Amino acid sequence: MAGSRLQKIGSVFSRTRNLLRIGVVEKPLWFDVYAAFPPLREPLYRVPRPRYGKVKDVIPAIFYPEDEVRARFYRVYGSGPRAFDLSQSNYKSTCQRFVEKYNELKEEGKIEEEKLFEETGKALLASGILLQRRGTDKVAHQDHQDAETRDSVLHLHLQTVLEEMQENKKDQEEQTAEPAEKQKENPVSS
Repeated sequence: MAGSRLQKIGSVFSRTRNLLRIGVVEKPLWFDVYAAFPPLREPLYRVPRPRYGKVKDVIPAIFYPEDEVRARFYRVYGSGPRAFDLSQSNYKSTCQRFVEKYNELKEEGKIEEEKLFEETGKALLASGILLQRRGTDKVAHQDHQDAETRDSVLHLHLQTVLEEMQENKKDQEEQTAEPAEKQKENPVSS
């Protein structure tokens, strides 16, 4: 499309005028009125000047206590196998159910703070909600074990190859040593 889509470049009138010239849009109702009675000062976007010193953010970041639980949930379990069903107004995600159960167990006060996260997962499992940990931990652990077995197999294979090479080298030295001994025994054989 012709022209810039940024509101920072030119005014609405100048951008509309340029689009009308090339025939991209139809003439809006306000265009003739604006052309007949333009404002005294053209409304343009201007970058606000920085004030002295640092500009502080007036609105602080808002964090709720359950945000930490949600962050840990997504770090451990991920977003889950299904997408959120936002078409139902009473839908609760697995994470929301986890947070509610976590807060419920925390209010009871029977479980220590360190074990509360794991106990919440167990309580949801008992109520029929399956939580599946992210695959990175399992994969990394499995890859580490596979690497160890591969390294040991590779080490054994390299040892056998090295031994074979040493045997071949000895055989070649023995074969070259035999004709040299024969020449020493019979110096004038030719």
